[in-house]
Amino acid sequence: MVNTVPFKKKPHTNGDAPSHRNGKSKWSFLFSLTDLKSIKQNKEGMGWSYLVFCLKDDVVLPALHFHQGDSKLLIDSLEKYVVLCESSQDKRTLLVNCQNKSLSQSFENLLDEPAYGLIQAGLLDRRKLLWAMHQWKKIKKDPYTATMVGFSKVTNYIFDSLRGSDPSTHQRPPSEMADFLSDAIPGLKINQQEEPGFEVITRIDLGERPVVQRREPVSLEEWTKNIDAEGRILNVDNMKQMIFRGGLSHALRKQAWKFLLGYFPWDSTKEERTQLQKQKTDEYFRMKLQWKSVSEEQEKRNSRLRDYRSLIEKDVNRTDRTNKFYEGQDNPGLILLHDILMTYCMYDFDLGYVQGMSDLLSPLLYVMENEVDAFWCFASYMDQMHQNFEEQMQGMKTQLIQLSTLLRLLDSGFCSYLESQDSGYLYFCFRWLLIRFKREFSFLDILRLWEVMWTELPCKNFHLLLCCAILESEKQQIMEKHYGFNEILKHINELSMKIDVEDVLCKAEAISLQMVKCKELPQAVCEILGLQDSEVATPDSDTGEDESVAMTSCPASTFQSDALPVLATSGARDDNTTQISVSPNVSRLTPA
Repeated sequence: MVNTVPFKKKPHTNGDAPSHRNGKSKWSFLFSLTDLKSIKQNKEGMGWSYLVFCLKDDVVLPALHFHQGDSKLLIDSLEKYVVLCESSQDKRTLLVNCQNKSLSQSFENLLDEPAYGLIQAGLLDRRKLLWAMHQWKKIKKDPYTATMVGFSKVTNYIFDSLRGSDPSTHQRPPSEMADFLSDAIPGLKINQQEEPGFEVITRIDLGERPVVQRREPVSLEEWTKNIDAEGRILNVDNMKQMIFRGGLSHALRKQAWKFLLGYFPWDSTKEERTQLQKQKTDEYFRMKLQWKSVSEEQEKRNSRLRDYRSLIEKDVNRTDRTNKFYEGQDNPGLILLHDILMTYCMYDFDLGYVQGMSDLLSPLLYVMENEVDAFWCFASYMDQMHQNFEEQMQGMKTQLIQLSTLLRLLDSGFCSYLESQDSGYLYFCFRWLLIRFKREFSFLDILRLWEVMWTELPCKNFHLLLCCAILESEKQQIMEKHYGFNEILKHINELSMKIDVEDVLCKAEAISLQMVKCKELPQAVCEILGLQDSEVATPDSDTGEDESVAMTSCPASTFQSDALPVLATSGARDDNTTQISVSPNVSRLTPA
C-alpha cells in the first residue's frame, strides 16, 4: 500500500477545512499492489519526472511529481515486489504483473529496504528518495521538528496535519529561531491544492538593470503650486510621481497623507473637504460612544469586546515607546492610540483588533496629531491591509506566493539555495509583509517608505519588490557563509533598523524598470505587477503534441516602461490537464 506519514489532529473549530478520517491528509491515498494495473511515466524532455498509478478498476490516482528526478529509484524499489514490463503500445506505460511471493508484502515493508521510499503527497516533489531515508529517522526521533524542516521544502504538503497538535510541545526553542516565526508556525497551512503540483521553470533574460536616482522630498511650496483657487490638486499624476521619487517634507505629510490614503478625494475642493471632515468627526464620536458607554456588567457578557480591549491595552503599552510622542507613563498619545483602536473595533467588529494593527496606526497618529483624522486614515489603510489580518489571512497567502514567484524570476539560484536550507517559503519575510516593514526601519524612515508605497507607483505590489531588493542585498552573505534555516531567520530578523531606506527604494525601482523593459514576461508576473493580461502556453497534457513553454510580450505599464518580466510558474497537474494555480493556506498569525 502507498500511504503518507500520519499525524494526529483534532477537528477544526474555526470554520476551516473539516478534519479527515484517521487524522490523515485528505490527499493521502493507499492501494494494494495486487490492484495495481500500470504505471505511467512522463514524456521525455518534459523537464520534470512524474508517475501516475492506474489501478485495475481504472481508477487513476493523483500524479506524484519528482522535481529533482529520481523517479527511477521508486520504480527500482517496486520491481522487488512486482514484475514491470514496458507496454508495446506506449513506451511511457509500465504494465504490472505481481509475483505470488510479493503479494503478502505491503508497500510499508519497503521501509526496511536500503532504497525504501517515503511516499508523501508532495514530498517527492522536492527531495530525493535517498533523502527520505534520513528524514524518516529524524521524524521518528522528533516528529514535529523534522516534519516542519522537511515540509518547508515541499510544494504541496498540507500543513493542517500539524494543526491539532499542542503548540507548547512542538514549538522550536526560542534560541533557534526568530520570535515572530515561532509564534507563526503552529497551525501554519501552506499551498493546499487539488493535487500534488509541479513547477515550470523558464529562464528569462531580464536585461541590464538601470541606474536609479531619487530626488529631494516634495516641499510645501511645490505642493502649493499644484493647488488651484478652490483647493483642488491640479496635476495628480505628476504629484504622485514627485512623491514616489522623493517622498514628502514632514510639514506636508499631515495634508498629503489624507489624499494618499483616500481619506480626501484628490479632486475635492477645500470646502468639500471641510464638510467631509465635519461629517467624519460626528461619525467617529458616535462609534467611540458605543464602546465608551458599555458598562462593566455588559462587558462581562461580551467576551469578544473584552478580549479586544485586553489585547489592545497590552499592545498599546509596548508600541513605539521609545518615540517621544508615546514615551512615559499616562502619555496622551497612548490614550489616543488606545481609543482609536477600540473605536475601530466598533467600525469593523467582525475583524476587531489583531496584533500588529497598533504598529500601523502609530505613525498615522504621530503625523496627524488629531484623533479623528488619524482614525479615518487608519481605516483607509486597513482597507488595503484587511486581508492580512483576517482569520484566513488570504492576503498573506497570496503575498508569500507572489514574492516567491518574483524572487525566482530575479534569482533562481538564490531561490534554490533557500529551498535547500528549508527556507523556500520565505517565512522570514512574514513580518515584513504583515505590517509593511514597520519594525524593519527607523520610525522616520517608515514614514518615507509608506508615503512612497501609497502612491501605488511604479507598479502594483511594489512592496514585494522592496522585499526582493532587501533579499538581494543579503544574498551574498547568506550564501557565502552557508547559512542554514535558523541562521537565515536570525540574520533577517537582525536586519531590523539597519536597512537604508533610500538604497532599498532605488534598488526596488531599478528592479521594476528592469522588468518593465523585458519583452517577454510570464503571465504570473504580469498579474502580480498589475500589467495587462498576456497568454502563457503551458506544457500540454497527453495529447501527443510537443510540450513547451511559450512566452508572449506583456503590454507596457503606466510608469515609464515598455513591458514587464516573466517567471517560474507553480501549479497543480494531473495526467490530463495543466493548471496554473497556487492556493496556499496560512493560519492567522501575528508579528513578533
